[in-house]
Amino acid sequence: MDEVLKQLYDAVLDGDSKTTAEKVQAALDAGIGPEKVLNEGMVAAMGEVGRLFEAGEYYVPEMLIAARAMQSGLAILKPQLVKADIKPAGKIVAGTVKGDLHDIGKNLVCMMLEGAAFEIVDLGTDVAPEKFVEAVKSTGAQIVALSALLTTTMPNMKTTIEALKAAGLRDKVKVMIGGAPVSEGYAHEIGADGYSVDASRAVSLAQSLIK
Repeated sequence: MDEVLKQLYDAVLDGDSKTTAEKVQAALDAGIGPEKVLNEGMVAAMGEVGRLFEAGEYYVPEMLIAARAMQSGLAILKPQLVKADIKPAGKIVAGTVKGDLHDIGKNLVCMMLEGAAFEIVDLGTDVAPEKFVEAVKSTGAQIVALSALLTTTMPNMKTTIEALKAAGLRDKVKVMIGGAPVSEGYAHEIGADGYSVDASRAVSLAQSLIK
């Protein structure tokens, strides 16, 4: 690996936003292609962050700091990726369902997915089913990611899936769900395509759903 990409990888792992941004610029200045900077420098580092989290060596704060560092690098890299016509790994519409205002978990999932080169359309919190439907229509997203932190708002995941069906979009998108009260069993029950227990596993779930 190029020395500058190794430094970029380490900066993301350490959650050092300033150095991450500097190393992205340095790599581009050195003539390294934006796709290589993305994949070898940042996606690889976020993959390692996910592994460390699952191994119990990183916790949510470390994960958040690394994701923020990665985003500071992406801010510089994105225009170059667009210019080079590099396609994202996939497009995901994400949001916390209607009635629920929790966003920390959803934000972390969005950051981790962005770190894995997905394009994210984040609708925020308290998102009505028809808003998810509109977003899928306007963006052509392949995945809808639904979050709920309250048992009282969980039924709105099912309502959203029903709305996608009613709009004739259900066979065009995969639906993944997550949040503290949500389970694998609940995902099956409401007809979702997948459930993720945490942000790092959300990445591998999204990758498998895209395939």
